[in-house]
Amino acid sequence: MKRTIFVVLTLAAFALAFSACAAPTAAPTTAPAPATTAPGATTAPQATAKPTSAPVPAGATKVTFWHSMGGDLGGKAIPQMMDDFNKSQTKCFAEATYQGTYDDGLNKLKAGLQSGDVPTVMQLYDIGTRLMVDLKVATPVQDFIDKEKYDVSDLEPNILAYYTVDNKLQSMPFNTSNPMLYYNKDAFKAAGLDPNKPPRTFDEVAQYAQKLTKKDASGQVTQYGVSFAIYGWFFEQFLAVSGGYYVNNGNGRDARATAATFNSPEGLAVVNWWKKMYDDGVEGNFGRNTTDTRNAFVAGKTAMIVESTATLRSLLDATQGKFELGTGFYPRPNEDAYTKYGTIIGGASLWILNARPAAEQECGWQLVKFLASPKEQAYWHTQSGYYPISKSGYNEQLDKDWRAKYPQFQTAIDQLHMAPNNRVTQGGLIGVFPTARQTVEVAIESVLQGKATPKDALDKANADVTQAIVQYNQTVK
Repeated sequence: MKRTIFVVLTLAAFALAFSACAAPTAAPTTAPAPATTAPGATTAPQATAKPTSAPVPAGATKVTFWHSMGGDLGGKAIPQMMDDFNKSQTKCFAEATYQGTYDDGLNKLKAGLQSGDVPTVMQLYDIGTRLMVDLKVATPVQDFIDKEKYDVSDLEPNILAYYTVDNKLQSMPFNTSNPMLYYNKDAFKAAGLDPNKPPRTFDEVAQYAQKLTKKDASGQVTQYGVSFAIYGWFFEQFLAVSGGYYVNNGNGRDARATAATFNSPEGLAVVNWWKKMYDDGVEGNFGRNTTDTRNAFVAGKTAMIVESTATLRSLLDATQGKFELGTGFYPRPNEDAYTKYGTIIGGASLWILNARPAAEQECGWQLVKFLASPKEQAYWHTQSGYYPISKSGYNEQLDKDWRAKYPQFQTAIDQLHMAPNNRVTQGGLIGVFPTARQTVEVAIESVLQGKATPKDALDKANADVTQAIVQYNQTVK
């Protein structure tokens, strides 16, 4: 009873914190309009995903799979993958059901823990990892790996590292991304810049932005050189490629994090750089919602943006016939940072709920393994733009053909593989990430609006996040 009360109260507090988050963005789709990708949070998708439902064959164990993929991914890709799994064997039968946004799914999990109605497998965003581990409502996939002696050597090590806590792989990565630079090659040519050489460092971004910014006769900006959505995930990535830690104790991975550390010299340098470009009139501010910044990019109102690799396919569709889309590595403070640091994994993973019977959990594991297989990951990659978590997925002919058609995605693959696997690139691990992201976004917004200096804003945000971490840790205890 105590465990149930703790789980319900903690989930309630977490959901409340999430609902307070600013301007979340929508789940990625493959529609021609620019899809919205938010590795940490999603709002309602552009299309309603249809549940996969069919009679369970006699003798088969049913697996329920709750997911938060809207649009074509939930309505087409996931049902196809469920069908592939069901046809591949006879012992288990998977049924996928769309649960709405990630926070909707979390709220339904909270209700289900009270009523006993929980799924076998649940998709949950990356920033829910610490919470799920603390709640102890899932069986670590490491338990199944060890029991079966399942070979994980084909799975991307940097991706596995994100979801490894207490030396155990807690959940199986599923939809995985990180951010990169997107740019308008036509605008580069018009500005006298080499369209095949995007900026790599902070200084180069500022220099390129100066050349790319265009004004009309009245002095009004018609095209900004660069624009960043005020999204906490982007700040976390700029911090990571600079070698900065988000929280203490090895980003919360050597021991439980007790304090935020993003107001470090690395974090301050990021905000100062951001602010200077804005003050110079070469950085456009289209707000916190990443969709607005992407729409401005597609409309030619800004020449460069940073976005998730998972938006590549939709941006290719949206810019077709307008301009040639270029991709580059996520900018770093200097060239040395390319060998020392890297971007952090985003997206979501699959959890096997321990409230379900052992036989059902075993079938859940079979489903999770199947979805991680090279063939299914290649299909998922081509449908969504998310990375294959299986290295062999790139060898599938389907994937080869897709990359031949969209060579820009090689940038994303190279960026993933060049990143070292260390505590910086593994990312922060805390139970209050939605609150933390909102706090950082408010801080950056106040800096751009001239209401606070970068140092004062970042120091205050750091103190507020630290307080939230302390309160969360006390709740866990």
